[in-house]
Amino acid sequence: MKLNIKNIISTIAFLISQGIAAQFYVGIQSGIGNIQSDITGTQEGNRLGGAVKAGYIYSLNTHFGIGAGLEFSQYKQEVSLSQPTATLSNFEVDASTSAFVYNVTTNNYIEKQTLHALQIPLFVQYKTNINKGIDFNFRAGAKYFLPVKYKIKATADYVNGSAYYPDVNLTIDNLPEYGFGSQDNYSSSGEYKTKGILMSSFELGFTFDMGKKNSLYAAMYLESGYGTILDQNKNESYVGYNETAVSDRKANGLYSIDKDAEIKPVAFGVTLGWNFK
Repeated sequence: MKLNIKNIISTIAFLISQGIAAQFYVGIQSGIGNIQSDITGTQEGNRLGGAVKAGYIYSLNTHFGIGAGLEFSQYKQEVSLSQPTATLSNFEVDASTSAFVYNVTTNNYIEKQTLHALQIPLFVQYKTNINKGIDFNFRAGAKYFLPVKYKIKATADYVNGSAYYPDVNLTIDNLPEYGFGSQDNYSSSGEYKTKGILMSSFELGFTFDMGKKNSLYAAMYLESGYGTILDQNKNESYVGYNETAVSDRKANGLYSIDKDAEIKPVAFGVTLGWNFK
């Protein structure tokens, strides 16, 4: 599903141009930020997310308004294999262009992921007064989620890479000068290739008048992506193959082992904001 960015920008520009009838807001949100995957044999832990945001809400009438803005978000989590010691395989090609099965075994592999993204929200707000100076608010809409950088830092107690050549029924597991063998205390960095997706967004909260033109906004939020943020055209080993040594193996990441995997952001937590009428 493709999103027309020009239409979104035009909508935001229109709302800003209607500043007299609009309410400007700034805020932060914090909570659980999970980059979900459907890759079997992996598990996530230490999931944190947050964002800073600003935008406008244009009032249609007493209860309803249309909002748009810009947000910068961050997701941080750790991903590991379900088993402390595991072997994953994929196909590679050596320096002589011969194809082989690359078997990578790691112990205590941990991948620290950091995702930065821009988000463009477009939503409908419903509000109603429930007490003097207190309004109930509900927001529902969509966001265009555009990853800026998706970095990974991978470590393992050891990495062992071996090759199996099916044409000649040959296994090579100790030939370091051709990239086959063990390496202790593995550590490497990498980055996933990404693309933009749509997200649904919901907020439920309250505003508290702090003066004639200012109010404090507090809410719970829930966001969920649709589709995958990864943009890759082939399966790769999570620890890359170096055809000249067992060291300096690139960290491709666990999400690289399946080019058709669905990797999407899901977040929930608390939003705090300040509204300017």
